[in-house]
Amino acid sequence: MVSILLVEDDKEIARICRDHLSRNGMRVTWASTGLEGWEDFKQASYDLVLVDLMLPEMDGFQLCKNIRLSSDVPLLIISAKQEDEAKIKGLDLGADDYITKPFSLVELTARVNSHLRRYQRYQGIEVAEKRFSFNDGLVIDLEQRMVKVDDSEKSLTSKEFAMLQLLMTHPCRTFSKSELYAQVWGEVDVDGNNTINVHIKSLRKKLGEHLKEPKWIETVWGTGYRFIGETLS
Repeated sequence: MVSILLVEDDKEIARICRDHLSRNGMRVTWASTGLEGWEDFKQASYDLVLVDLMLPEMDGFQLCKNIRLSSDVPLLIISAKQEDEAKIKGLDLGADDYITKPFSLVELTARVNSHLRRYQRYQGIEVAEKRFSFNDGLVIDLEQRMVKVDDSEKSLTSKEFAMLQLLMTHPCRTFSKSELYAQVWGEVDVDGNNTINVHIKSLRKKLGEHLKEPKWIETVWGTGYRFIGETLS
């Protein structure tokens, strides 16, 4: 059965969409806030996600960004915002489509089915690589959740490994501290939170990396961090 995550704070719209999609043979999980939607997404597997933009706790733009960084699942925005700027921003963050309220249930069904067919057609064609080797002896095995430097295994915490995995799978992309916190801890960052700094420092120490001469994790001053490791063929 197709599983859909619906993130919508308007109870009436959510009920109508959920009931309609359920009648069409789909299993629908409803979240009423962006943060709740992000937690639901991390805890289960979905075939498609419907996201409103104006959400409490975590807005739809941030939720789209979080989802797209970790998954290629079809992502459809549903919102009353009709400005081109909002649509473009949502699509730039990785959304596949944009449905403007009010919309008909016929249109909703057609859009959902179209993206499901496309996703199912290409799903599983490429097998993602699980083991990566980089310069200066760094090896990251995602399946075994193992990290080695010069054949010496490093004992990372789950958060440290998650941060390293996120940075490594998006090479040269700069992540702000708030983005790292949202992705790894699943919460909205707050001013004065020093958690990311502490964990990055610990991660670098375990890997044997120096701040002034980074081999894998580079500090982008005033912005955040990025992975600069060179992949070995």
